[in-house]
Amino acid sequence: MSAVLGSVLAVIRVLVVDDDPMVRLLLRSILRPDDIEVVAEAADGDEVVTAVQAHHPDVVLMDLRMPRMDGIRATAAVRALPSAPGVIAMTSFDTESAILDAVHAGASGFLAKDSGPDEIVTAVRSVASGDGALSPRAARTVMAQLSEDSGGQQRREARQQLLLLTDREAEVAGFVAEGLSNGEIAQRTFLSEATVKTHLSRATAKLGVTNRVQLALVVDRAATSGR
Repeated sequence: MSAVLGSVLAVIRVLVVDDDPMVRLLLRSILRPDDIEVVAEAADGDEVVTAVQAHHPDVVLMDLRMPRMDGIRATAAVRALPSAPGVIAMTSFDTESAILDAVHAGASGFLAKDSGPDEIVTAVRSVASGDGALSPRAARTVMAQLSEDSGGQQRREARQQLLLLTDREAEVAGFVAEGLSNGEIAQRTFLSEATVKTHLSRATAKLGVTNRVQLALVVDRAATSGR
């Protein structure tokens, strides 16, 4: 995040991606708090990587349905970049397949386009801080996927993955799966937030996932699949 000179306020830099100029204008009008700045816009998925490299946003608000490159492929491309920003997927069609595709592509958040202004602002702040931001429907869809585990194969694979973690990394991962923020995990473990972020970064790297939502999926599969 970019610090504001002469102030303790940190500004969250946002890239808005949508093929509809009216939607981009609406999101700009919503993202007006002092701690949020829309630094750039993109009209299609194939413009996103260039825009991220040019403007270095902290968060990308990503439409999923665009004519040349859809938001799923664009999200995966963004998350593959070094120091990738968090991505919040937004769509008018919050189907189960769209939600799961977005999460698997690396999105840290998922919102319907009819979400209220406060919900959108809260999601941007949450993802910028390293937390997730799933709408209630998206959260239910992700949890429902955990119950679909033929023969317990996903549970066994997830448990094998978690063996790669140190005790502290596994502890932090468990708290992430409970929905705790980095600050709350720091309080529970008596660690600094910076140390929590370090353990979280190492855990995601070892498990081959890109964000805390995917990390939580692995932990939940290990604990709940096959019940």
